Amino acid sequence: MALTSQDVSRIALLARLELKADEEQAMLGQLNSFFGIVERMSAVDTRGVEPLYTPLSAVQPVQLRLRDDVVTEHDERESNQRSAPQVEDGLFLVPKVIE
Repeated sequence: MALTSQDVSRIALLARLELKADEEQAMLGQLNSFFGIVERMSAVDTRGVEPLYTPLSAVQPVQLRLRDDVVTEHDERESNQRSAPQVEDGLFLVPKVIE
């Protein structure tokens, strides 16, 4: 999928970038090069290949450091909100700053 100059102009507009003509042409080349790499990667048959959870696992065994999913901190909302000037329904109330 090759991009055109109009595509790059639209992307720049959406990203709020101001590109000069030479910058736009350089960006067009870079983006088309990137999409070319993506197309080559998509063409590779990956059926039967297990996904890696880390690239290191392809070259060496990696031990996952997992821990039990247990609660380590208790709800201290009331004590944390005790010093707040205004609280309502467990939420901090703050003054309106935007008119």
